Amino acid sequence: MMRLVALAICAGLLLGAPAHAQPSEPGQSAPPAAPDYGLPINNEQAKAAAGAALAEAKKNNWRMAVTVVGPQGEMVYFEKMDGTQNASESLATAKARTSALYRRPSKIFADAYAAGNLAFTTFPERPVASEGGIPIVVNGRIVGAIGVAGGTGQQDGVAATAGATAVK
Repeated sequence: MMRLVALAICAGLLLGAPAHAQPSEPGQSAPPAAPDYGLPINNEQAKAAAGAALAEAKKNNWRMAVTVVGPQGEMVYFEKMDGTQNASESLATAKARTSALYRRPSKIFADAYAAGNLAFTTFPERPVASEGGIPIVVNGRIVGAIGVAGGTGQQDGVAATAGATAVK
């Protein structure tokens, strides 16, 4: 039991470690630090992000739900395509909150889970371990995040990326 607790603490520290830690191998560069938070996304920007994500979904014949949140994870905008499964609303919101609160794509947690790292499941604000949540960055600062659900993880990620990159 103590081993499991120690492993969870170590993994939690690893996930929570600053993104600018030293590289582990010579010649390898350290990952960039997560951007700082900026002013919250406004309604116009949120609608542009959701519109771009939904356009990508429509182009590919995917039925999806899209949530845009501010930097504190509060919902700013939501839209769901006709015929989208009901669970997608909650999933899209959870993915967006994860990306905003942890300042990284929700896919990071999906990858950690796939690698057997479950430490993040003990975090007070549990991140969603599923692709489709992307921080929205304007002028180098996180203004919010977008979450997309309804397709496969990869499809959700494609649509979310289209939404996040549409915001200027």
